[in-house]
This record gives sequence, structure tokens and C-alpha cells, in this order.
Amino acid sequence: MQQTRWFDRSFDLGLPADAFPAVVERLRGTPARLEERIRSLPPDVLTWRPEDRWSIQENAGHLLDLEPLWLGRLEDVLAGAEELRSVDLSNRGTDEADFNARPIDEVLAAFRRERERLVGRLESLEDAQVTLSALHPRLRQPMSVVDLFFFVAEHDDHHLVRITEIVRELAAGTEAAA
Repeated sequence: MQQTRWFDRSFDLGLPADAFPAVVERLRGTPARLEERIRSLPPDVLTWRPEDRWSIQENAGHLLDLEPLWLGRLEDVLAGAEELRSVDLSNRGTDEADFNARPIDEVLAAFRRERERLVGRLESLEDAQVTLSALHPRLRQPMSVVDLFFFVAEHDDHHLVRITEIVRELAAGTEAAA
């Protein structure tokens, strides 16, 4: 089964504040899950671009690319902004970063470092802050801090699923060639 394209997804928001610890725990675990999934893969697998879409390594790099956005959106909410900052929906930054030319260990270490920074910031929040909200610019719906980081966790999982799809595509191609 193929997953739904990210931009075609809708989200049921309005999570209760007490969901926040579980959401933060999901975010904390993403670097480990990503590393576990790809660390043993050879460079030619990591950098293979199926149908001119992002490679496994580019998907990992994209997660790294968005860490400043997530932290910035948190600061937007905490500052009382009506709307969260927007992002370049073409993902040009990921395309231009040339993640396939970088060592995967560098990409993974940078993602882990930035995610730890984000999780540390989330853990410093007071209870009342997790229910503050602002309008999401693309979805046009309000997101509390809990909702925002549920959205981030879903985005992480979306790219982990995409990485698994690429691994399966390669395995199927290898089996067909044998």
C-alpha cells in the first residue's frame, strides 16, 4: 500500500494537552529510528533516486532541513503570532543542499543534534504554553503547540515510510533481476 502524498493529507487536530508528552517522545525517537533504518545501507542504495524523486539520503536531509522551521514555528506561537511562518513548499532548500554528496553519518549526526535541541526546547515549556495556538499557513487551521508537534511527528513518519518504500523498490528490482 502506498502512503498518501504529504500535501494531500489532512489532519485531525485539537489534541488534548496531556498528549504532549507522548508527542515529544515520538520526536525524541526519530533520530534513532532513522539511524536504525539506514545506517547499514551502502552508499549506492542511500543515494539512488527512484523516478527522479528524493533518495533515502535526501529524505534524511530533508528532515534536517526542516528543524529550524519547527523551532521557528514554536517561537511564533509563543510570541503570540496569529499565523505560523510559512515554508517554501517546493522544498528547493533540500534539492539545493546536495545531501547525496555528504557523508550519511554527517547528515544523521546533524539531524540528531538539531532534534535534541528542539526536544530540549519543548521540554522547557510550561503546561499552559502547550495549548497556545496559531494558524497553519497551508492548512488554514489553528494549531496548538501539541497539534504542531503531532504534525511534525507525522511528517517524520511520512519520510521514514518513504525510506522504507525506496528500500522495498530496490529489493523488488533486485529480485526481478535475479
